[in-house]
Amino acid sequence: MNRIYTVAVVGGGIGRAHIMDGYETNKDRFRVLAICDLDSGRRNGLADEFGIERRVERFDDLLAMDDLDIIDICTPPMLHHPMVIAALRAGKHVICEKPLVGSLAQVDEVIAEEKRSTGRLMPVFQYRFGNGIGQAKAIIDAGIAGKPFVGTVETLWRREADYYAVPWRGKWRTELGGVLMTHAIHPHDIFTYLMGEPKSLFGRVTTRVNPIEVEDCISASVEMASGALASFTATLGSADEISRIRIAFENVTFESDHAPYNPGGALWKILPRNEATRLRIDDLLKDWQDTPPRFETQMRLFWDALEGLGPLPVTSADSRRALEIVTAFYHSSETHEDVRFPIGPEHPKYRSWLPEGFR
Repeated sequence: MNRIYTVAVVGGGIGRAHIMDGYETNKDRFRVLAICDLDSGRRNGLADEFGIERRVERFDDLLAMDDLDIIDICTPPMLHHPMVIAALRAGKHVICEKPLVGSLAQVDEVIAEEKRSTGRLMPVFQYRFGNGIGQAKAIIDAGIAGKPFVGTVETLWRREADYYAVPWRGKWRTELGGVLMTHAIHPHDIFTYLMGEPKSLFGRVTTRVNPIEVEDCISASVEMASGALASFTATLGSADEISRIRIAFENVTFESDHAPYNPGGALWKILPRNEATRLRIDDLLKDWQDTPPRFETQMRLFWDALEGLGPLPVTSADSRRALEIVTAFYHSSETHEDVRFPIGPEHPKYRSWLPEGFR
């Protein structure tokens, strides 16, 4: 019989999706013991909807619960860092929505705290999971795709005044960034998950769509450690909404499904260069097991990791890579310079990428 880990979800916005898609679908592995939210209506509504026993307003109350195994942090971005640190120091396992924290200095502090803690940390990058991205990853990891050549990432979404009516959105101190941080961070993570580490980035950010502090349009040219080249483009001013990732390797070209919020779920276009490659792919995938998308698979793999049955599906190092890309974008746009990876403590934006006056 599986061990069932108890969970507290902090923040009932995206937290509801964690419960519905991640825990309700894995009820033989997890039980949501508590819901924590400052909004009493949302807190009680979720508790009633999912039969959650404990309704908590104060985050610190969760830290003292001896029968609580996991704290799942789904709060606005500016709250992530202190909550993650406190939960790890309390010996809890931690799940945290993106962005994990608000600077490379903070992510390095979290990594150090994680090493000292008995708890394990899993950042959320739920779009990594599903049949489409899973098959592409399997082909690449098997060596069938060959040498990577080029890739493109397009995050073309639409956000208007109603989205920014939420008080913490669109502001540097609370959202910590715009389209680059809150939206394109997912497709950029998928890209590096498949194509490896970036080597350098030359980018631009600007605000053209909405009357907000943070950026809503970005573009960059990226060199990968492998020598492959890439381009990243995103806007919140598109008439329709798509996420499109296209990557060309020596033997195979892949193109994601265009679903904006789940590009890894549906099957991807897999275009082998020749018949021999097609036959190798067919053989590799002939016994493919269905991989549910998003939170269902990420939470299941987290359970496996806690039980010693596999690695963490997303790590703090993965979050660091994502935040390095964010840092490089902002620095390059400000200085008109190419930024090289990795980014360490000597970099001027290591402690904060926020503009002067907002730190």
